[in-house]
Amino acid sequence: MDAVGGYLDALRRQDWTALRATLDPDVVRHGPYGDDVTGRDGYVDFLARTFTMLGDYELEVHRTFGTGARVCVELAETATAGEERLRTEEAVVFAVDGASITEVRVFLQRSTPV
Repeated sequence: MDAVGGYLDALRRQDWTALRATLDPDVVRHGPYGDDVTGRDGYVDFLARTFTMLGDYELEVHRTFGTGARVCVELAETATAGEERLRTEEAVVFAVDGASITEVRVFLQRSTPV
């Protein structure tokens, strides 16, 4: 499995050890709310903290395209945050160097209650 496929599979399962293995030590994550994170450990910690606030997480991949060095994934994440169940449509762009993800850019389209 390639790095992006491994990342998505690990994210779906919330397997932080497997997800960490897909990331370059100096990975940079650019979030949609200015929530940027640098470094593999910081990014995995950010995700693990975020997921503690979400219930019944679901990840649905619509389409993946690009070259080996830059891959775009169109996806939807559905989770319960507080009392509300939300579905968020996104595009995530990954920069990949060999077997490691070096950059993650998250672009949100919309969140809708479900």
